[in-house]
Amino acid sequence: MLTKADSKHNFRALIFHAAFLSFAQVFIDVDTVIPAMLVDAGGSAFQVGLLTAIMLGGASFTQLIFAPFISNYSFKKKFLLLGINARILALIFLAWLLFASANAAPNHSILLIFILIAVFAVGGAFANISYTDIMGKSMLTESRKSFFSFRLVLNGLVFLTAATFAAGLLKAFAYPINYAWMFVVGFAALSIASIGFWKLKERVPSRLQIPNFKAFVKLFRNELKENPKLPAFLGFINTQGISISFLPFVILYAKDVLEGEAGTTGSFLIFKIIGSVGAGIGLFLLAGKFKYKWLLMGNALLAATLPLILIVFNVNAPLQLVFLLGGIVFAVYQLSMNGVLLEVSGIGNRAIYTGITGAGNIIPAIFPLLGGLVIQHLGFTVFFSCYLIVILTSVYFAKKIKCEK
Repeated sequence: MLTKADSKHNFRALIFHAAFLSFAQVFIDVDTVIPAMLVDAGGSAFQVGLLTAIMLGGASFTQLIFAPFISNYSFKKKFLLLGINARILALIFLAWLLFASANAAPNHSILLIFILIAVFAVGGAFANISYTDIMGKSMLTESRKSFFSFRLVLNGLVFLTAATFAAGLLKAFAYPINYAWMFVVGFAALSIASIGFWKLKERVPSRLQIPNFKAFVKLFRNELKENPKLPAFLGFINTQGISISFLPFVILYAKDVLEGEAGTTGSFLIFKIIGSVGAGIGLFLLAGKFKYKWLLMGNALLAATLPLILIVFNVNAPLQLVFLLGGIVFAVYQLSMNGVLLEVSGIGNRAIYTGITGAGNIIPAIFPLLGGLVIQHLGFTVFFSCYLIVILTSVYFAKKIKCEK
């Protein structure tokens, strides 16, 4: 049974993890740092799309495979630690690769970058199943909104400090040494962040026996029929989920169309973080007042403004504004998805529901890959138009979820 004392202890442990994780995330940011590294390494539009698909959609899709296995265990802390340690190892090997890449053929470096990023991303997807399950049963229900909102504010404050350091680091060295040191710092911060997971007290068992994948598919179908919120939730993830894969293409747009320099990556990172901080503070202050439904719909409309700015202003596009708004979109999406997932699921089936959300990442996994091909053959305007159509579709699913909280 979860006591108030255990809930407070786990709240502190998860906040400790969040603080150092947010520091690490600045140096391994999937929207700016990693795509910019690939572009500087000579990556094409297709390769940027493929890497984005792996990081932001494909890895999450693997949760469909992992969830039935993890769900069979009452306590999931060991799987959480396994996933986070895989990410830590991938980072240090990535740093080593970049330090050594000056003497390697470019194509070989890009191939190894893809492999290590895939390990890093899949490790995160694997850990996220256990993290969501443990988080949901490790804090009292009335503490969740406060936790998510406080985590956003804390992340933002840490982000601002780390972003200044990261921007200076990117300028201080040339490629690939600058990115190598970025990943060394990310490795160190992520290693410290893992201490928060070691300190977690997993008291409440949560197990849903899934004997095989066929049984999981049957359970999936039953949940879709019995829980009317689930299909709408999956539809929303499949549509608005592409919003978090948009900024890597803005990096490509800045370098290919606007002929931006590598040093601008640090500036983009800072503006994205300022947007996240502002969103976090606003949501923290309104934690007891906002409803997820309006948050989902408002974020969809905000995400739709990003390509419109680029289309309207063209070569004079204020990219800092795009990244500022992109930071808001990313922060709100992360908070709302976590909150809605906890609302539509229960203690016994939470790990399975986290895995089921992998089915909500089919379009987010495919879209960046197709986006790279569209850009390469048809240009950015067609890509922006396709993005707009999918994003605006998410408003329909936001209405259908009907969140009560």
